[in-house]
Amino acid sequence: MDLTGAVVLVVALLVATLVGLVLRARSGRLRAARGTDRSATAGPGWELAGTEPGGRRALLLQLSSPVCAPCRQTARVLGDLVTADPGLAHVEVDVADRVDVARALGVLRTPTTVVFDARGAEILRVSGVPRGDELVAALPTR
Repeated sequence: MDLTGAVVLVVALLVATLVGLVLRARSGRLRAARGTDRSATAGPGWELAGTEPGGRRALLLQLSSPVCAPCRQTARVLGDLVTADPGLAHVEVDVADRVDVARALGVLRTPTTVVFDARGAEILRVSGVPRGDELVAALPTR
């Protein structure tokens, strides 16, 4: 292997390592919805999930894929939250079956959890397995 090939290989390994570290650091972290306007009227959240608020304060919309191991862990975390708090609803959407939902929300990886308030406006987003305690602390109280 000549020197140029070795340099290219080292640079490629460094870039791949950096990308992996950034993705790992971002996984499971809460992000507030961009441009969230708390005075806005209803958004598409509950409609995209195919359900109604029914007095609940938040919808945890999980976008998953069938071959995703972290998706199963996310479903357990969100299911436990809903069991502990009847003010929450959890809907899991398979992106293979509902590509339209993933496109509408701009979701590029699974699992992604998008949290909507009672009006249907997006308030939070988590890529990766959410940390239950952080998610509960960030949810609206009513």
